[in-house]
Amino acid sequence: MKPLLIKNGRVVDPASKLDARRDILLEDGRLAAVEAKIERAGAEVFDAANLVVAPGFIDMHVHLREPGKESAETIQSGARAAAAGGFTAVACMPNTQPANDTALVTRYILAQAAQAGGARVYPIGAVTKNLAGEELAELESLRAAGAVAFSDDGHPVWNSRILRRALEYAAALNLAVIDHCEDPQLAAGGVMHEGDCALRLGLRGIPALAEELPVTRNVVMAALAGGHIHLAHLSTRGALEVVRRAKRAGVRVTCEVTPHHFTLTDEACREYDTRAKMNPPLRTADDVTALVEGLADGTVDAIASDHAPHTPTEKQADFESAPFGVIGLETAVALALDKLFHASKITLPRLVELFSANPARILGVEGGQLKVGAPADLTVLDLERKWTYRAAEGVSKSRNSPFDGWSFRGAAAATIVAGVLVFRR
Repeated sequence: MKPLLIKNGRVVDPASKLDARRDILLEDGRLAAVEAKIERAGAEVFDAANLVVAPGFIDMHVHLREPGKESAETIQSGARAAAAGGFTAVACMPNTQPANDTALVTRYILAQAAQAGGARVYPIGAVTKNLAGEELAELESLRAAGAVAFSDDGHPVWNSRILRRALEYAAALNLAVIDHCEDPQLAAGGVMHEGDCALRLGLRGIPALAEELPVTRNVVMAALAGGHIHLAHLSTRGALEVVRRAKRAGVRVTCEVTPHHFTLTDEACREYDTRAKMNPPLRTADDVTALVEGLADGTVDAIASDHAPHTPTEKQADFESAPFGVIGLETAVALALDKLFHASKITLPRLVELFSANPARILGVEGGQLKVGAPADLTVLDLERKWTYRAAEGVSKSRNSPFDGWSFRGAAAATIVAGVLVFRR
């Protein structure tokens, strides 16, 4: 494989506190040099003039559906959709069929990913057997097979005794437990946020407290167990305030938010559009403001898509019957550039940190910074590109996006994995 020389780009690497014009040489799958000017005979040259070069973006929360539901997404289609969205790696949740609760399933995912092309794939193992919440999965064997974290995502780990043991075991393995924060009793039967919009539409709501109560329980449990709790897809002001206080108290807690939650409100459901149905549900304008504040002030650690593909037949059901979930791999970076960076809500280094250094740190995987010897995974951004997203033209096998037809300012220009251009716009 020929070396790849990226020239004339604006290199933004928050981990190294670098934001300057630099050349980058990639060789043998690793980063060989970052200097003001590099010449390398025989190298393939990528001219990044007017572009931003960043450490590879990692989406730490996706659903690839394989094994079991390949009609909605496969590891191959998901990995390629991720690359088209600017991600060099994704971490896939274990709610497959069968669930990723054994080393056998973990190894299958990694074997499929090795042949897929596109982004790297990091499996997340189940906390409990069959995601049932009753008995711990074999966490050590999952870790040995390649799992980078543990989660029952799609289901909360509502049994506090199980969660405590999971945090203790995961701490010994130096991995995080990722929890879907939902009180199943308070949320039971709900299909959207509990508020005025739900009342107008005649739909049963999910109150903010259904998220905030388990968030509070989780940080208390993490403090007791000494483990690392990561809170998935937070959506309310109250939940973020709990995290903010816990971090000040020294609890090992991190959290993520999704682009749909920092962009849309529950009013997106007003036409009974099932593409706006997700769990946790879209909240209020005040909650959106709080999420953006948390992204800016450091309370939020990562932006993750929670890419949840479904077939058209499933999503074309009535609102109450349709499954929760939206796709987001191909729009997450664009939404962050358009609605956060260009709106002057966060700086570019902060945006890069949310997508690269922080997810790498939380998952304990290589990447997240541009240092010699690091994996040659880079995301190249065109900050000014204007384009319109058409779900029907997307790389994902599914089309359930609330952003179909939206126009954006900013996009991934190229995605480089192990020194190879796996996507170029």
